[in-house]
Amino acid sequence: MARFLVVPQWQGSPSSRAMAHIDGAEAIAGDLPRAACTFVDVPLEAGDTLETGVLRASALLRTADGVRAALEDLPAPVIVVGGDCGVSVAAIGHVAAQTDEPLALVWFDAHGDLHAPGSSPSGAYAGMALRAVLGEGAPGLVLPPGLVPPERVVLAGVRMLDPEEDELLAESGMASLAPADLERADALADAVAATGARRVYVHVDLDVLDPAHIAGVSSPEPFGVAPAALVAAIGALRARVELAGATVAGFTPATPSAAVEDMGAILRIIGALA
Repeated sequence: MARFLVVPQWQGSPSSRAMAHIDGAEAIAGDLPRAACTFVDVPLEAGDTLETGVLRASALLRTADGVRAALEDLPAPVIVVGGDCGVSVAAIGHVAAQTDEPLALVWFDAHGDLHAPGSSPSGAYAGMALRAVLGEGAPGLVLPPGLVPPERVVLAGVRMLDPEEDELLAESGMASLAPADLERADALADAVAATGARRVYVHVDLDVLDPAHIAGVSSPEPFGVAPAALVAAIGALRARVELAGATVAGFTPATPSAAVEDMGAILRIIGALA
């Protein structure tokens, strides 16, 4: 049975609807087997910056500690249910450190999440999450440099990058796949195989989907991925590479009834990962 770690973190989001991440995480968890779910306590308060350049850093640090502690007690692979995209950083760090076997990372997202505190227009950690995985950013909120090097990262479904992110992507050695690329199911598996890694962590920000297929995201971008293409890409990837862990993040339904409308697509994605 798949194991799920539910982390309703909202403090990393730049959105005015940031706290809807709590509702989103709880809505997804409500459709999962209760016995398979472990819940991380997330501070209710916003938290302090702590001179890091990252908004609400104190709350983010506490939640990251909770994620790491919970993962120590759970059999792998675990699917993390967010919450904002920042929940993936500690989870990826935990998985990457479990063995010397190289870990590839697939980051499904409409956005790059490649800002650092000095370049971020919002100071929000979710927009820095992938950069933090690469080891750059505020101390305590980043992974050790080299643990997940950029040449083992595939940014998939991206279609909105700020100029600083675009420049970093071009220089970093990361692979990127546009939504149109993912219409060929093997494109993702081929990109991960090219990294040489035999295990992979898959992060899914639900805004990678086209807005025609999901309403409950805080930063929708047009011309995204269809759920069927995303599920097919994950399936083809899992047929060739071991899944070491995964995250589904970024669900911010406006109302409980709106959450129900989106749940079919979300559960298809979780089913592909589980």
